[in-house]
Amino acid sequence: MKTVRLSGIAVRVHPRASVVVLCLAAAGLAVGLFGLSTGSAVGVGEALRTLFGQGDATSEMVVYSLRAPRVLLALLVGAALGVGGAVVQSLSRNPLGSPDIIGVNAGAAAGAVLMLLVLGTASTQAISLGALACGLGAGLLVYVLSFQRGVKGTRLVLVGIGVTAMLQSLIAYLLTRADLYESQGAKVWLIGSLAGTGWEKVWPVAAALAIGLPVALALSRALALMEMGDSAAGALGVRVERLRLVLLLVAVGLSGVAVSSAGPIGFVALAAPQLARRVTRAPGPGVGSSAAMGALLLAAADLLVQRLPTPGQLPVGVLTGGLGGIYLAWLLYREWRS
Repeated sequence: MKTVRLSGIAVRVHPRASVVVLCLAAAGLAVGLFGLSTGSAVGVGEALRTLFGQGDATSEMVVYSLRAPRVLLALLVGAALGVGGAVVQSLSRNPLGSPDIIGVNAGAAAGAVLMLLVLGTASTQAISLGALACGLGAGLLVYVLSFQRGVKGTRLVLVGIGVTAMLQSLIAYLLTRADLYESQGAKVWLIGSLAGTGWEKVWPVAAALAIGLPVALALSRALALMEMGDSAAGALGVRVERLRLVLLLVAVGLSGVAVSSAGPIGFVALAAPQLARRVTRAPGPGVGSSAAMGALLLAAADLLVQRLPTPGQLPVGVLTGGLGGIYLAWLLYREWRS
């Protein structure tokens, strides 16, 4: 750990973590560049020339109108889920703590299904708003139910699992009551997909990340102190409950916006922080490295599903869910052996 002074401000920098973050960001941009040429006649070289303003009209249409929104959404949603997962895992001091587990994703999914099947709206904006509102509501409900002279990590995870189970039951009930056509459309959204993405889905995630990521980075040192326990953090001057509420709002907000734009994509929020910690070997929540790892994971998964030799293009949530099950089994095995 080194201390760097910039204009009188001391910033603590972990050299290995900084290098890893730069490498992950470069890898994510490289995957995104390949994504710009997937599924079209525009190659990687032509896509790169188009980005520098040297492409023809056809290349510009393909890159900017068709491919760029999907690639950017994958990077932004992955980063948002990575940050949300890092914050929740650090607050709960539990590697299984993530927005997937504590009900945020299930709440957002329930909100979208309510808009689709109950209110009968197919508007992208309405579905996104419904998903965001219910995701935030689920996160607030979990916090309130977990509060008992403070919020403990284990209680937060257990309450989140219970709320998730109830919301999934509600989703299943709504699907059974809907007609076949409507339920099929809802199921595709519930899996999580980046197909058919337009710029209208990119901007909300970009705005949320522009606000939430700096806040999470600014509070990461206090978050690291909270990993030692509430008593130790309080003795060091951390206002534990106030900070926990702010950080949960950041995590829930980022995850809710991400899910409202792309659906409840699993695995990324759970695995990105753990993988980031292992490659950086740095103490603390690793907010920046988790964001970079999440962006790389989701962009790579989306690129892979577009190139798989399947009859139709799979939603990216199918791949991330399968990988997440394998990762979760491995994580539980390691916990059992330790």
